[in-house]
Amino acid sequence: MGKLKVEDNCGGIEGLKVIEPTVFGDERGYFMETYNFNDFKEQAGIDLEFVQDNQSASKKGVLRGLHFQINFPQDKLVRVIKGSVYDVAVDLREGSKTYGKWFGVVLTEENKKQFFIPKNFAHGFLVLSDYAEFCYKVTDFYHPNDEGGIMWNDPAIGVEWPLAEHGLTEADLILSDKDTKHPAFNK
Repeated sequence: MGKLKVEDNCGGIEGLKVIEPTVFGDERGYFMETYNFNDFKEQAGIDLEFVQDNQSASKKGVLRGLHFQINFPQDKLVRVIKGSVYDVAVDLREGSKTYGKWFGVVLTEENKKQFFIPKNFAHGFLVLSDYAEFCYKVTDFYHPNDEGGIMWNDPAIGVEWPLAEHGLTEADLILSDKDTKHPAFNK
């Protein structure tokens, strides 16, 4: 039904895509398709079976990540339905010419952008608004003993989290205990 605007190979990293759906709006509000298998296959080249939908809510300053799955990697299609986040993917594909490189995009309820992250990437996000709700589709089920992670501020990766632009400092960040203990990235 809707035409998608697709930005391919974001940040020069093969496989990363930012997708903008067509939004139909009038004085009553708006309508959009957040996912249509046929449109995603034909217009974005995403021909995958998503098997699980997840949703989280977080307050400003929450940083989740950088996470990945070790033996059961997942493709992810992420979006924000309330508030705004800075979403980041790091290429962990062995042999990739962009191995260890990262790309980040601001996802908001207003811009309605979605970020497609292929398998074998680390993923994380920082909440920029007072409150945010984050949704994502994945292509494999959650396996609790299959979690891996990299420190969010690892200098070998060098993610440029937009802290100052949003009135945040490192001291303001809220991380899970698990996320404070991830190892460094070894290139």
